[in-house]
Amino acid sequence: MPRAATAPTTLHAPHRPAPPASPALPHPPTPASPAVFRAAPRPVSASTASTAGSPVPRAADSDRRRTSASVVLRSVLEHGPVARSVIARVTGLSPASVTDYCARFTGLGLVREAEPPRRSKGAGRPHVPLDLDDSRFVVGGVHVAVPYTTVALLDLRGRVLVERRSKHTSTEPGPVLARAADELRALLDAMPDRRALSVGFAAGGWVDRESGTVVEHPPLGWREVPVRETLGALTGLPVQVDGHARALVGAEQLFGRARGSRSVLHLFVGNMVDAAFATNDEVHHGPRSQAGSIAHLPLPGGTEPCDCGRVGCLQVELSERTLCRRARDAGVVEGANPMRVLAAAADGDAIAVRLLVERARMVGRAAELLLDVLNPETVVVTEIGVIDRADCLAALHEAVGAGRAAAVGPTSFPDSVLATAGGAVALDVLFRDPLGSLERLEHASAEAG
Repeated sequence: MPRAATAPTTLHAPHRPAPPASPALPHPPTPASPAVFRAAPRPVSASTASTAGSPVPRAADSDRRRTSASVVLRSVLEHGPVARSVIARVTGLSPASVTDYCARFTGLGLVREAEPPRRSKGAGRPHVPLDLDDSRFVVGGVHVAVPYTTVALLDLRGRVLVERRSKHTSTEPGPVLARAADELRALLDAMPDRRALSVGFAAGGWVDRESGTVVEHPPLGWREVPVRETLGALTGLPVQVDGHARALVGAEQLFGRARGSRSVLHLFVGNMVDAAFATNDEVHHGPRSQAGSIAHLPLPGGTEPCDCGRVGCLQVELSERTLCRRARDAGVVEGANPMRVLAAAADGDAIAVRLLVERARMVGRAAELLLDVLNPETVVVTEIGVIDRADCLAALHEAVGAGRAAAVGPTSFPDSVLATAGGAVALDVLFRDPLGSLERLEHASAEAG
């Protein structure tokens, strides 16, 4: 878990003024007319009109356009400010196609023209570079953890602009999601010059991206919770849903240390223990998004009895609840807040230090198991000790072995990992289908009112 916020609302960066936009978040629809989001049909261009009677070519053309739009916008994100000619070269698209997509993105407010370079002595007009326009749009991020919910706004570069954390008074899905929607509305009302594109939701446990459902989250007691439908009705915005380990893989690939890596493993160790794996920018989900469920993998040397009847499962060995219980038993802290264990270690408590280092070493053993199976190029670990302490990171590296330690490191988002997880779900969809994302926003706005 990330370091605790010191105030209910945390401002991460000042936002630049932008031209007035339409209202960021419409009032929620009435129960009689809940918001239902369906992708608006794509027009059939003249070049594909002859295939309109056949769904297969039309679908292929749609996929091709979506992929082309994605690689152009990703190129602007990764290389901007960048000339159109460079985008054409790195993407392999024709200059005409690149110019067309860039014009559309500029008109939609996703891309802007940057200051042209100084003219050289050579002839010809200088190329006007393009850059991501991060001044107009935001995405909402919602992450539901066991003790609290984090709500945030992120810009198009994945930077957390503001976040709030609310401790649960109830873990019933309805009140938790309603409060998250209220918090999100308050954050957006405070930024009237920004327009919300969508909301991303992330949580641990079994989360089905396709249905937008939290299928099972045992510590919260959630089963078959229709998050996308519920949050969509409450906010009037398109909502994307995924597990937090997969969301953070996407964030690392778009904005973090895994950019350019051909294969990435993310290991999330909090109250829930989850993993995610991506190759060639594609996160593996599996049927009903069950991939990454590692809670009951056996950890060598584990001694904790698990509810499943076995001993030494990753979930029970590594969870923050276990860490806090051990710290309480040793008289280090009271309660179940792992940040207190971290604070005690920072104050020099030798037992707290030992507990955190031992936990990091066990996390390293878990990472070693997954390295043996998946052999990823990059491994990212989200765990409080590894994020915050050099001795914990050293213990992690020792456990995975000197030959592979260089590939393993902490999250790129140490101060905002949960806020980033929620927002990254929405940003991943935006960068994979930018034109479709804006179509869904307009459709949602029309449905809401």
